[in-house]
Amino acid sequence: MSRIGKRPIPLPNKVTIDIKGQHIAVKGPKGSLEFELPSKVAVNQDGETLVVQREDDSRTARERHGLCRTLVANMVEGVSNGFEKRLSIQGVGYRAQAQGTKLTLNVGYSKPVEMTMPKGISVAVENNTQVIVSGIDKEIVGNMAAKIRAVRPPEPYKGKGIRYVDEYVRRKAGKAGKK
Repeated sequence: MSRIGKRPIPLPNKVTIDIKGQHIAVKGPKGSLEFELPSKVAVNQDGETLVVQREDDSRTARERHGLCRTLVANMVEGVSNGFEKRLSIQGVGYRAQAQGTKLTLNVGYSKPVEMTMPKGISVAVENNTQVIVSGIDKEIVGNMAAKIRAVRPPEPYKGKGIRYVDEYVRRKAGKAGKK
């Protein structure tokens, strides 16, 4: 039995679940999300908890058991609290600006890099160097944060670039000078 898959998912008071066959819809104060469960996996509501069960012990059912439990738990967490990723911009003259759903990055290229956020994702900038990506879908939030980081990943010699706030960048020594 999957250790992750057999754990029940607690439902907060403000979240409602609608299960119709393999289709699950989660609604909460932050918004609503929908998901189509794969075959051989089912979700049942047991009072104030959700339980993910598999139909049999086939390999595909075992593979999908823990995955589906995690995806449904992320949906419940997203509509109740939401997710956010924080990025830090380091480098002389590097900065960011947010206007609505558009993020403009000045990170050492000849022209600013403009990125448009998808529906359901909001972006905020603090102190011109801290970018906060937030939304209810954990996958899309993480994907957009990775795309922003990919514009100028941190380099190991001076540490310049865009990095996650909790990311450690291993620094390298430069070339040894002639003596």
